[in-house]
Amino acid sequence: RIDCPKLELELASEQAVSQLVKLMREHNFDSVIHLAARKQVGESVQKPEEYFLENLGGLANLLLAMREVGLKSLVFSSSAATYGMPDVDKVTEEYLGTPINPYGQTKLIGELMLKNAEVWGLKGVNLRYFNVAGAANKELADTAALNLIPIAINAVKAGKAPVVFGTDYPTPDGSCVRDYVHVHDLADAHLSALDYLERNERKHSTFNVGTGSGSSVFEVLAEVKRVTGIDFEIDIQARRAGDPPFLCADVSRIREELGWTAKQGLPEIIESAWSAIN
Repeated sequence: RIDCPKLELELASEQAVSQLVKLMREHNFDSVIHLAARKQVGESVQKPEEYFLENLGGLANLLLAMREVGLKSLVFSSSAATYGMPDVDKVTEEYLGTPINPYGQTKLIGELMLKNAEVWGLKGVNLRYFNVAGAANKELADTAALNLIPIAINAVKAGKAPVVFGTDYPTPDGSCVRDYVHVHDLADAHLSALDYLERNERKHSTFNVGTGSGSSVFEVLAEVKRVTGIDFEIDIQARRAGDPPFLCADVSRIREELGWTAKQGLPEIIESAWSAIN
């Protein structure tokens, strides 16, 4: 285990650049993995200005600090939300999507910011996460309940009915379909991306991170029932703004270029998430 210094700051604040420069110089960083962002789709629709200020302002400050100290290796936490509502079963990195919510817009603009920073030598990789879930251990349980699986599990544990937003989408069972990737697999993808940045030749800068297969909301809830052993009711609500019906990754590029593949599926994701809070 490596002990790392912890600095808490508001990344989009005026003081962030000088604080980051000081930290980077003191500890002689060689790479950065940038994860910090606001990420609730619905909230981004209601508060777009806050999302642009924090997600893009924070990234701009990070890039300014990196440029000042000559730190040129960055793995950026992007999102499948950059694709918007693709009209294909599996979306590739070359798909020219249009984000349908401010959250996705901030991630796409963030990728462009990395591209522009190549002018001063930045080497960047964008990892377009699909739906990340699960837990590596109890200490890392997802307690925020901002995504479907932790929301459903917390509802079931509290004796409440999980909510399904929309059952009239053009999908097999009417609920949204997503590609769920285990957080442990996602962590491995970041390590693979750091190794990739060490290469002299890099064909691509953007990679999907998913399993290559999708699960509907109802399928996720059925798996929650199996894992928990609880036969709960489901609360059906209207669609939320900004939710695409179907979003699943083509993962051939990351497999071929980085040698990375997801090793765990929906059963392992939900089993680990349930175990982490019990």
